[in-house]
Amino acid sequence: MLELLPYLLSGWVFLVGCVGLVRSRNLVHAVVCLAVTQSATYILLVAIGYARGGTAPVFGDIAPTETVVDPVVQALTLTDVVVGSTVTALLLALTIQVAKQHRTIDPDEIGSLEEESKE
Repeated sequence: MLELLPYLLSGWVFLVGCVGLVRSRNLVHAVVCLAVTQSATYILLVAIGYARGGTAPVFGDIAPTETVVDPVVQALTLTDVVVGSTVTALLLALTIQVAKQHRTIDPDEIGSLEEESKE
């Protein structure tokens, strides 16, 4: 059961983020919920790369027979964090531009692109 816990936690965090994203009535809240949804991948990647009793994957000072965690998964997790923060920053910048243009951050009040092109 203990081996299954990180996968269940990752699924729960993903579900919480998706529910928040669907129920959101604010663009900033939607961006934060999307970031929470993506953070589920961090938990999942760390759970996949975990090795019981493993040490850091620095091969200069350990014996070749010693168990280490997977360094590729650690690199993917770090890349995921960087990409996630970049996407969040871009979405928040777009939210600021939408707020300047439409004077609201409620997605229901913004309207569609077809309505704007008719005006």
